[in-house]
Amino acid sequence: MSELTFDTLMDDGNFLGSERARMENQVMLDELERKKKARNIAVPTDDNRVKARLREIGEPITLFGERPADRRDRLIYVLSQINHARGDDTMQVDEESSNESDEEEESEFYTPGLLELLEARRKIAQYSLPRLKIGKVLTHSLSVFFHNRAQKRIAQQLIDSKMELGRIVDIRKKVFGEVKKFAILGSQIGDERPISQVRFSPNNEILVTGSWSGTVKLWNVPACTPIRSLRGHSDRVGGVAWHPQATLSQSPDSVNLVSGAADCHLHLWSLNSESPLSVLKGHQERVCRVAFHPSGDYVASASYDTSWRLWDVATSQELLLQEGHSKEVYSIDFQNDGSLIASGGLDAIGRVWDLRTGRTAMVLDGHVQGIYSIAFSPTGYQIATGAGDDTIRIWDMRSLKSLYTIPGHTSNISDVRFYEANDMFFKKPQTPEPTSPDVNGDIETAESSPKPDAGASAPTFTPEEEWSYRSGLFFASAGYDGYVKLWSADDWQLLRTLTTDSGKVMSVDISSNGHMLAAGTYNRNYQLYSDLE
Repeated sequence: MSELTFDTLMDDGNFLGSERARMENQVMLDELERKKKARNIAVPTDDNRVKARLREIGEPITLFGERPADRRDRLIYVLSQINHARGDDTMQVDEESSNESDEEEESEFYTPGLLELLEARRKIAQYSLPRLKIGKVLTHSLSVFFHNRAQKRIAQQLIDSKMELGRIVDIRKKVFGEVKKFAILGSQIGDERPISQVRFSPNNEILVTGSWSGTVKLWNVPACTPIRSLRGHSDRVGGVAWHPQATLSQSPDSVNLVSGAADCHLHLWSLNSESPLSVLKGHQERVCRVAFHPSGDYVASASYDTSWRLWDVATSQELLLQEGHSKEVYSIDFQNDGSLIASGGLDAIGRVWDLRTGRTAMVLDGHVQGIYSIAFSPTGYQIATGAGDDTIRIWDMRSLKSLYTIPGHTSNISDVRFYEANDMFFKKPQTPEPTSPDVNGDIETAESSPKPDAGASAPTFTPEEEWSYRSGLFFASAGYDGYVKLWSADDWQLLRTLTTDSGKVMSVDISSNGHMLAAGTYNRNYQLYSDLE
């Protein structure tokens, strides 16, 4: 074919389907292939070596406003362009980086740790592993002290797996019917700046809010009246979390709350003081999210310094600085057994870590934009991630892959929270008792009371079965489209959409009794929803 010019184009009456269209398609395919090969280029991770490599190939070592992660991406792009111009089929890699990769394949990489970290790993293993497997190792006192959460969860899952299909269908109908009743209960101005996160206390009587003003506030719910303002942060608060036993068995004078802020610090709070009990320092950039370990002995924090850290609550000591993300770490959450922790980063990658060994248990690779929220299901083996690509992904640790993708919102998904039932709120229905004799001397019993319609079928499940199966059966998501949405956690269908008075919903939480839902918004207020009429 002759060279493509304007004159030849004029002579081609069907140029869109001609050689030109095929040439344009080939250019696009070549570009996709180049990007695919670029992902396999091995480049240094150390910023100084990245700058040295850029200098070698004649590129500026830094651009205005460029961060280390962006600089590394630029190096990959430049190398891919150079190799593509050479016409190399296989991408040439940096020799030093290639040697590093070979060394990493030959031997594992270890980071020196503290003795306190070793002791913490032992305690976490004793807390999370079933007594059945570690009973020979633990002394009797330890086996009594540490809760057997994993064994209890697995035993409950075995019971649920043997439940008749008809019972499961009836439980789902009842629970989802209640979820669909959620409606606005009230709204309250929470601060002078946007509310970054909201969380219910374990007894469901207090709501904590963290805001961009740097203030943490406690509120009575559902009355929405203020209790106390906790001041200590000098910059916007990114995350708040309750101690697992706060407002239950934990003393109000002890550590009940943790907050993390853009001042790079974490604060530990009691319920009786407006000043922090302790300040945890170590992060080099803003702290985005925080989480309490189920034992209450440890706190985890995610930060813009591309790391997450583990802290000892009793000593306020940093136990672990964990790297592994190429960009900022935004979200963090513990598995309810306490053995695993999941982190989500703005590199669009999530990672699941085994706290007992320090190894990566699973890599959550599938989002195309940063992960802003990550949450473990009460089942212990499913994880939900919400990201800037407007989707929620469900991950299964048993198959080590993404199970389902939900196009949840039309903008960033800021928070995802599973409903986790607390057994202390289970109320067993009372059995009817005989009443006093009436004027005729007859005794009124349950049999003599009015009977339900013949068409109404009696439930095929017990209240205990419903309560145990209810936990983890649905979850909530918040988005920058101004909506809170409730989803089923077994077939991932939309159950209810709740509107707010804001264009951006920053956070969402579900009370452990399942009757209230809170949403913190960019409009500086929080809103309460309830399924009770």
